[in-house]
Amino acid sequence: MKKLPLIIVLSFIVLIYPYQANASKMPCSLILEPLDKHLKNAKGTALIYKVQLNPPSFARTNISIMAVHLPHPSTYDGYDQYEGFATIPGYISWRFKLYSTPEEDGVTWAGKFDWITEEMKNVKIQVRPSNSKTEKLGSPLLQGTLSSCN
Repeated sequence: MKKLPLIIVLSFIVLIYPYQANASKMPCSLILEPLDKHLKNAKGTALIYKVQLNPPSFARTNISIMAVHLPHPSTYDGYDQYEGFATIPGYISWRFKLYSTPEEDGVTWAGKFDWITEEMKNVKIQVRPSNSKTEKLGSPLLQGTLSSCN
């Protein structure tokens, strides 16, 4: 007879508990790994989440990037800054400036972009050197791919 309450409780949990595949996955985070193995200490992270901007409007998606242990952008001829670059390949892309924060043992690069209205599926996120005058974008140094973030 003691098994009956246990069976009822377990049945209730299985039937009523929300199905996790349909649960929201926001916010999401992604580790950005170096593409050049000589940059063994370089790493980055991207945070993807919904933001409500003022004046109130519908929620948009934010991508924030932080990158550390990158060489000065001038190391790559003709570049003077880093940019975050996110793309749904073959469909759309976004790019935004990363700002430097000098620290005792180097520089941290960080930036954000708040205006994304697309669904975050199969998004490639990168850190690239860029030229602020010509707006030329260099090859990716750090990269990660996000398969889905709703």
